[in-house]
Amino acid sequence: MTGLPKDSAMCLLLVAYGQHADYRLIVAANRDEFYDRPAAAADPWKDHSHILGGRDLQGGGAWLAVNRVGAFGAITNVRMPARGTAVRSRGLIVSDYLTGTLTASAFVNVLAGSRNDYEGFNVLVSDATSLAWYSNQMEKPEMLPPEIYGLSNHLLDTPSPKVARIKADYLDARSLSEGELIDALFGSLGNGERAPDKDLPDPGVDLEFGPILAPIFITGDTYGTRCSTIVLVSYAGELTFIERRFGPGKAFLGESSFKFELAPGPT
Repeated sequence: MTGLPKDSAMCLLLVAYGQHADYRLIVAANRDEFYDRPAAAADPWKDHSHILGGRDLQGGGAWLAVNRVGAFGAITNVRMPARGTAVRSRGLIVSDYLTGTLTASAFVNVLAGSRNDYEGFNVLVSDATSLAWYSNQMEKPEMLPPEIYGLSNHLLDTPSPKVARIKADYLDARSLSEGELIDALFGSLGNGERAPDKDLPDPGVDLEFGPILAPIFITGDTYGTRCSTIVLVSYAGELTFIERRFGPGKAFLGESSFKFELAPGPT
């Protein structure tokens, strides 16, 4: 996959917001990236110990993280020609939210004012009472009602086979016990099956790479799914965070698992 542009992070997110009897928020996510881009495994951050997540060691930000009061942030790239005017790494949006004090609504409204500082992105952020989505391909952010959402590298819920597949998998699994639910979601995130070429959307990269990027789990030698993450935030005030990491050819590299009671706070 050496012909892929170096900013071709093609991540996938399922977010079930207010769609489970026990959890106000469920997230299942894959991060797809070049294997040679340095990253730290999920852990409390050394400079902000109340934040938990992986870390992009090249840009300094994060693709998905939470904090001790239950705020959540995740970002995906929007594949489009580079404008050449961006001045900040997109992953810094996630760290900006989780290190700050703004509500989800206030944060995305402020972010919309600096949208030209970044290449194309989608961001989902949540606090204790809301979920917000913003893309710098839009004029205004959106506050999202309780629903099941899928996000890849187009706008929220843009139809694609893998977005439809992971949403359907969640619906099949949501009545399971916690352990069974986690296993089912990781099973979905690990699905390497490819939809027929005729069903694939324009990937925003050279057409020869569209089929390679189409599965939920991308397996390659230089580029692929680097990690799969499950986040569960319960109505009872407990957060579960599990990250599984992979190398070339889907080699399993390790797992990090955390469970903690949420601290009181504004978000």
